[in-house]
Amino acid sequence: MPSLSHLPFRLACSILGITAVFAAGRAFAVDPISNRDPGRPTADAPNILFIFADDQCFDTIAALGNEEVLTPNLDKLARRGVSFRNAYNMGGWNGAICVASRTMMNTGRFLWNAHETNKSLKQEAQAGRLLSLQLSRGGYETFFSGKWHVSVDANEVFDHVKHVRPGMPKTVQASYQRPNDKGDWTPWDKSIGGFWEGGKHWSEVLVDDAEEFMTIAAGSQKPFFMYLAFNAPHDPRQSPREFIDMYDVDRIEVPKNMLPEYPHMKIMGAGRSLRDEKLAPWPRTAAAVKLHRQEYFALITHMDRQIGRILESLKSNGLDENTYIVFTADHGLACGQHGLLGKQNMYEHSMKAPLLVVGPGIPSGKQIETPVYIQDFATTAVDWAGIQKPDHFEFKSLLPIINGDKQVQYEHIYGAYIKDKQRMIREGDYKLIYYPGGDIYRLFNVAADPHEMHDLAESKSQAPRLAELKLKLEQLMKEMNDPLLQEG
Repeated sequence: MPSLSHLPFRLACSILGITAVFAAGRAFAVDPISNRDPGRPTADAPNILFIFADDQCFDTIAALGNEEVLTPNLDKLARRGVSFRNAYNMGGWNGAICVASRTMMNTGRFLWNAHETNKSLKQEAQAGRLLSLQLSRGGYETFFSGKWHVSVDANEVFDHVKHVRPGMPKTVQASYQRPNDKGDWTPWDKSIGGFWEGGKHWSEVLVDDAEEFMTIAAGSQKPFFMYLAFNAPHDPRQSPREFIDMYDVDRIEVPKNMLPEYPHMKIMGAGRSLRDEKLAPWPRTAAAVKLHRQEYFALITHMDRQIGRILESLKSNGLDENTYIVFTADHGLACGQHGLLGKQNMYEHSMKAPLLVVGPGIPSGKQIETPVYIQDFATTAVDWAGIQKPDHFEFKSLLPIINGDKQVQYEHIYGAYIKDKQRMIREGDYKLIYYPGGDIYRLFNVAADPHEMHDLAESKSQAPRLAELKLKLEQLMKEMNDPLLQEG
């Protein structure tokens, strides 16, 4: 077949036969957005590959210090580029933290402004204000597959869409309240659905989609923005037996900060009735925590292998040298820490996700401690694309931090869960957590106490710091348009 590099992208698609109807009833179709300005990026404009995991805690990459988990391909990315060790999500306005995280990522807006915008995302899309539309109007060909979980049709905001997955695979009842004696749960059992719905693991299907698109992109004159969103390692934590067998449950470590039950469950809005917390019985036991962490790590390792396929496809299609790769997750996960299984809390394990950046001019093997937000990717992407930062984008580009041009991204890191349940501020090494429902404060030195086991709120020596952080939290809440202040 002759080279298609001189042909328009969609004509090349047609010649290559990419016209089949996908599982969602849609092929690579002509863009439905009527107000597009395709633009003309420079000949050397970089491609942007965004790989988005779901529920992956920041400390689940072997190259960054976790000796339990096997992540050879994420390790390669960490060695090739920059790793942010303190990349935060701001939290969420309901139990589905992923909705808030992904809405912030796609709108560029901070938590409560994104919440307000969430009510009119269709109008935001029509106005071209979402990230993918900004890049499309700047001359990028945009592609999406995987977990979307944003309140607008993905087909309206990407040029090409394949599988659009829901917030989580269909509920598999056997995955709850484990361990138990029912014997009705096996992670590799395809007959019970979940990640196996359709007959092939969703993580593998996602990479099939990516490989198909890269073949097309290799023949295009336009740069691409690929948004690949895994549902993994969100529960139900299903993976092929090969990956479960990599982890001997008896050798899984119990986290240092494990508790039978978190003491403030009733007031934090993340109690026993929360879906995430129903995955294991109460009180939490070492056996339960080890089991869930075994399956969590196995699903991460299975996803890691799929990421290896993505990287190999990028290289085999000659796209690797001019492509920026960003890997992150929407937020972290407790998975047994502090007596919790979910992410509806203000602790580091749930607020922070991995954040790896690789590409042209990015230093190799650099680790950055500067606190940032994962949604800083959105502004970084338009920075790479040579597009002026949109006025409504509140997050900041990571490039000045990566390049060493500045050392501080934000003076304070903010966190919140539901309008009246939890708040957080981090300043330097210290973090203050506030539970409005009980007027309870918790203070931690996250540098000296990374597992957040020693509450300093009642320490007389920390009284001045506690008072100061309370004031700064209130000021930060004002800056964030926090609804809790509006109620007060």
